[in-house]
Amino acid sequence: MNIDYGKGMTEYGTGVDIKLTVDEVATAIDAYLVAHGVHIDGARTIHVNGEMIREGSIYVDPSGRVFTEGEEISGRGPKQ
Repeated sequence: MNIDYGKGMTEYGTGVDIKLTVDEVATAIDAYLVAHGVHIDGARTIHVNGEMIREGSIYVDPSGRVFTEGEEISGRGPKQ
């Protein structure tokens, strides 16, 4: 997982990009299922929007914040 400020610049800030590998996306989906009482034993193939996942990303709007390892990353950019 890679967490960093967004590459673009909007009127309100850069936002925050969270990049996930395919394994991290699959783990996140499994964790969601377990949290909702669905347990899978054995091999599985995960499709998102009808296609096998290759990678994933989450964009946090400039109005949001990300907290990781005791650090706060503002969606408004590094100077906020």
